[in-house]
Amino acid sequence: MTITLVLVIAMAVLFSCGVYLLLERSLTRMLLGFLLLGNSLNLLLLIMSGAAGKPPIGGSSEGITDPLPQAFALTAIVITFAVSAFLLALIHRSWKLSRADEVEVDEADVAIGKDRDDDPADDDPEIDTDPEAVQNEEASR
Repeated sequence: MTITLVLVIAMAVLFSCGVYLLLERSLTRMLLGFLLLGNSLNLLLLIMSGAAGKPPIGGSSEGITDPLPQAFALTAIVITFAVSAFLLALIHRSWKLSRADEVEVDEADVAIGKDRDDDPADDDPEIDTDPEAVQNEEASR
């Protein structure tokens, strides 16, 4: 196997594990999933940059490496670090307030979801929900 194929497989494994952890209800696992996604993104950027070449400073312009993917990787590292610090602050605050890091089910959101599933007028704005209009339409058929 070539080195590029190994990096692609490693990136795919990191990405899939990160998505799996992001779907958990624990904030700590969400943080770990986000970190894995950030690392897989950095690997993807390095894979896409191509083979190593000469530095872009000095000499001729033949065989130099494009520095843009490396700049993107550095930017992704900074963004991942900032969002991770924010998530750590949320986890710490959640732990201090409720001694749990699990995301609870919001019953108001569940009720809204059930109401939308029961009411077909939300899906199709052309459906008339007036009971008299519905009876008149059924009678005319």
